[in-house]
Amino acid sequence: AAMLDAAPEAPTPLEKEVQRIGRTLGIAVVAISVVVVGTVLLISDIRNAADVIEVLLLGVSLAVAAVPEGLPAILSVVLALGVQRMARQNAIVKKLSSVETLGSASVICSDKTGTLTRSEMTIERVMTASGSSRITGTGYAPEGRVEHQGDALTGGPVHQEHVAMLSGGSLAGNAELRREPDGEWRIEGDPTEAAFLVAERKFGITERRKRRFERLGEVPFTSERKMMSTIELDHENDDAAVVITKGAPDVLLGRCTRVRVGMETAPLDAALRGRILADVDTLSDAALRTLAVAYRPLAADEDRAAAESLEHDLIYVGTVGMIDPPRPEAAVAIREARRAGIRVIMITGDHPRTAARIAADLGIVPAGSIARTGLELDAMDEAAFRDAVRTTSVYARVAPSHKLRIVAALQAEGDVVAMTGDGVNDAPALKAADIGIAMGVTGTEVTKQASKMILADDNFATIVVAVREGRAIFESIRKFLRYLLSSNMGEVLTVFFGVVGAGVIGLGGADGAVVLPLLATQILWINLVTDSGPALAMGVDPPNGDVMARKPRQRDARVIDARMWSGVIQIGAVMALATLL
Repeated sequence: AAMLDAAPEAPTPLEKEVQRIGRTLGIAVVAISVVVVGTVLLISDIRNAADVIEVLLLGVSLAVAAVPEGLPAILSVVLALGVQRMARQNAIVKKLSSVETLGSASVICSDKTGTLTRSEMTIERVMTASGSSRITGTGYAPEGRVEHQGDALTGGPVHQEHVAMLSGGSLAGNAELRREPDGEWRIEGDPTEAAFLVAERKFGITERRKRRFERLGEVPFTSERKMMSTIELDHENDDAAVVITKGAPDVLLGRCTRVRVGMETAPLDAALRGRILADVDTLSDAALRTLAVAYRPLAADEDRAAAESLEHDLIYVGTVGMIDPPRPEAAVAIREARRAGIRVIMITGDHPRTAARIAADLGIVPAGSIARTGLELDAMDEAAFRDAVRTTSVYARVAPSHKLRIVAALQAEGDVVAMTGDGVNDAPALKAADIGIAMGVTGTEVTKQASKMILADDNFATIVVAVREGRAIFESIRKFLRYLLSSNMGEVLTVFFGVVGAGVIGLGGADGAVVLPLLATQILWINLVTDSGPALAMGVDPPNGDVMARKPRQRDARVIDARMWSGVIQIGAVMALATLL
């Protein structure tokens, strides 16, 4: 909560540019009005107060001519139509001005699970002290078998350890697996936890586990702890209490002193620790997500409500390797993003080897690249951290504070950052990013509130579609701004040169009144009626060329740059000359 409150919500580039245009026009209006009114007062024959008032009205006319009155309405319509088109592509934008921000994104920081992958976790490998097994079948249907050395695993120490492994993983979770009336198996809750339920059913031990254990309490998972625990009552062991913990293997090993071997336990010595970590690396190199399970029977006099203080002297059971297939469209979208000059960064809580392998498979980094971990980032000073952010595209085992620092470092380099997230802990980084993107399916309400855009399908490819739409909208904004400002410049120069020219040649109206080429009401009519229609048409006109073949514009790039101002002045001068002639 403190990080969320501390994370600033900066105005979007479009909001900054609109404010800048407003300031520029305001200064220009005052300057032009003062110059023209002063010039008229000097060259005209001012006889009475009525003449002075008429000259001041001239200044008002110039001010009206300089301001594009239709700009706010047309800008809102163009952005609203863009929001509507994005919504049809499953990108729900909460703030109109954020639409254009997407088009200027130069970095997309994406979570892995569910965004770049399908979030359909399936346990493929189980490794325990006595051996390993392979579990066949994919998806949430519990169809498949458990194989050990090519044969069905039916008994012995490996079987006993695997029963404890899968039962423990199912107990240390809150997901549910149920069969619907249509025969389809569906889950409720976290896909990672559901993977244990599916594997357990393939093993045929679900019903016994449900009868045997009764939950007494829970220590929730956090990204800092990288584990969760439940306290269970074991009805087959005189209702003794046991703490069961599931989490990252490297973290869990640090809390273990023994290992499960068959139905017994053995000391967890350095050699065995090394072998377990080697198994974890083997699974990670195969792009499998790794999780470990451990437990400890509680003494009768231990406080069962002591929560985290119970997670010590644990008995290590084993490690599972889960596959989460990459979305086939994600790799295509990443190639499209790279072609558009957008850097894609993957940030995940997975094992570094798993993260690096999946990132390479998706085309984010070359094969053989490494991922930086949260611990490595913590060991860096600010200068080293900034250097690392410039070159690192895969982060693993990171905490919410790391995400916030990564976003800030990228923004300090001048990047416009889009950040995805789904958990409560992602909210500060989403709020700090230029465009925070929450997951619509798996995202929490907190992340949705902190974000500026919601993905209805949790799909990375949708982000790239939204970027394309944002770039197209930026081109449309430039088109109608060029038209509106050119028209207004023509009006200003027409009034300016008309009045000054009339004064120079001695041309006056009836009773010596100042000659006005255009009245204030006529200028308003031109701005609101004549200009608005064509400007709106330009605002919804398709962009010229392939917008994704261009590099992202810089954070400090102007919507109206020097080249556009030059064109506006030239077109305005031609319009004024043609009008006066």
